[in-house]
Parts: sequence; structure tokens; C-alpha cells
Amino acid sequence: MYNENLRPNTHEPPGFPSPGTLLVDTTRGDRVGEFRGVAGLYWSLRPVGGGIEWEVEPRHVRPALPMEQLRARTARANARSRGEVL
Repeated sequence: MYNENLRPNTHEPPGFPSPGTLLVDTTRGDRVGEFRGVAGLYWSLRPVGGGIEWEVEPRHVRPALPMEQLRARTARANARSRGEVL
């Protein structure tokens, strides 16, 4: 009879960015990555141009500045024009 009227928490806690949001990992030389999701206590980021995901503690992540977003997207577009990225 305990918790009969409680609904399960199916929503992610507030504070998680939406998938695809560009973030900066301050532990890796301000590397920019796309937020992919949560893996336990860590957030998964993927390089903007594609590649292997990495995990980072949320306390070491900050939103990418507009200039950092532009730089990352430009690098991806250049790699794509060279045929390095689909």
C-alpha cells in the first residue's frame, strides 16, 4: 500500500542539456562535443565531426560559447568537404 498514488519519475532531472547541444569539456583542453546522453554519473559527448564518444563529469562541462560553436561547425564542414566526414 505504500506509494500507491505516486507516479514513477520517467522524466530526466532538470539540468540535462538536450541531445546535440554543444558543450565544452574543460578537462580536455576545452574540447567541444555534442551532448549524447547520460551514462551513470557521467555525460557522454561526441566530437562534432564524428568519432568516438567520451565521458566527462558534469562539473567539468560548460556550454559552448557562440565562437566555439562556430569554430566546431566550421571544422566539421571543412572535414566534410574533404570527404573525411559523411
